[in-house]
Amino acid sequence: MDINNALTVDVEDYFQVSAFAKSINHEDWDLHPRRVERNTHLLLDLFEKAGVKATFFILGWVAEREPQLVREIALRGHEVASHGFSHQLIYNQTPEVFRDETRRSKALLEELAGTEVKGYRAASYSITRKSLWALDILAEEGFKYDSSIFPVRHDRYGIPGAEETPHTLTTPAGYTLVEFPLSTARILNYKMPVAGGGYFRLYPYWLTRFGLRQVNNRGCPFVFYLHPWEVDSDQPRIEASAFSRFRHYNNLHKCEHRLERLLDDFSFTTCEDVLNSLGLFDRDSA
Repeated sequence: MDINNALTVDVEDYFQVSAFAKSINHEDWDLHPRRVERNTHLLLDLFEKAGVKATFFILGWVAEREPQLVREIALRGHEVASHGFSHQLIYNQTPEVFRDETRRSKALLEELAGTEVKGYRAASYSITRKSLWALDILAEEGFKYDSSIFPVRHDRYGIPGAEETPHTLTTPAGYTLVEFPLSTARILNYKMPVAGGGYFRLYPYWLTRFGLRQVNNRGCPFVFYLHPWEVDSDQPRIEASAFSRFRHYNNLHKCEHRLERLLDDFSFTTCEDVLNSLGLFDRDSA
């Protein structure tokens, strides 16, 4: 029997990624041509063709400038969730700024989508051991689940040793919050991130499929993510370090075709539906 996995999209534009933060000031974002609407429509059409629903974690900055995109995502039956507002790393923010941005984004998305926003994902998965206080704020602001914790070692994110399957956690202040961690597989003694994004473009497709099947073979759903700019090989090129450019531009031309294969190889739905099927929250109260 197929396991329903969570298909997710982090809705941000190519110039907003953390890899380019040293090259592009936040204040200059409006100077760059936006391509997020075009690229998100490509994904919406691809998902419709495959007959799947997804969770779209939408950046508040994008929602302000592309309100019709948020409405269309909701009208097509997908889940609208929050990706924060300014795509700044949480551990570089104060709790006060984080709360203000999180509240602002949630309210805007709920107004545009006409539905409760239950899920949150941090910019660049930046809920780490340095920023666990953010989980308290998410619970206080009415979120039902988070999908920000990556149980790996990475230069910008990760909580090595964190629980690897969907679960209910207790925040530092004692609240309860459902966590849908980013998925990993094991190759010998190595914990390999297989949840999507740059890993999906870096690995050969067979390796991603192997890792994701390993998660399902354990009887667990995985969460997969990508960004609209990852199916846009014609996007403008940003001057940055060689490493940042590699992370961002590697195999962009292959991503759409690989995604089509992935949608054919696995079963997908929204984060909310997966978590509800696991009994982690009740549909009426979630």
